[in-house]
Amino acid sequence: MSRVGKKPVPVPSGVTATVDGQMVKMKGSKGELSFLVPDEVSVALENGAVTVTPRDESKAARAKWGLSRAQVANLVQGVSNGFEKRLEINGVGYKAAVAGKVLKLSLGYSHDIDFEIPAGITITTPKPTEVIVAGIDKQKVGQTAAEIREYRGPEPYKGKGVKYADEFIFRKEGKKK
Repeated sequence: MSRVGKKPVPVPSGVTATVDGQMVKMKGSKGELSFLVPDEVSVALENGAVTVTPRDESKAARAKWGLSRAQVANLVQGVSNGFEKRLEINGVGYKAAVAGKVLKLSLGYSHDIDFEIPAGITITTPKPTEVIVAGIDKQKVGQTAAEIREYRGPEPYKGKGVKYADEFIFRKEGKKK
């Protein structure tokens, strides 16, 4: 039994949910999102909450049950509050700045990196060493943050590079004389 899948997803006030066959659509103050539920799972809108149930007891149905419920919950949170990922930049001369639809990164290479900001994502830099990636689609926000981090991941000796704000870097000891 899926512990996540059993719980119905409550639809808060200000969010309108529609279930049309296998398509779940959410509309809220931040925008509109939709999710196509897999065929192994059935979805229904009952008294202000979206319930997800498996169609049979197969392994695939049980696996997609919790996944589908989590996706629907992410839709609700995305259209009502949105998602954000914070990145920190550590290193001498490492910095970031937003110029229009481009994030300019100086990460110790011989050239600056111009990162095109995808549609539906907003990137802000309150400080030159802090980047905030925000949007309504959790997957897009996480993917964008991961792509920015990939340009110069944190290294274990001095901790230089781009890391998530809540990430812990295991430090290694350098060479000994």
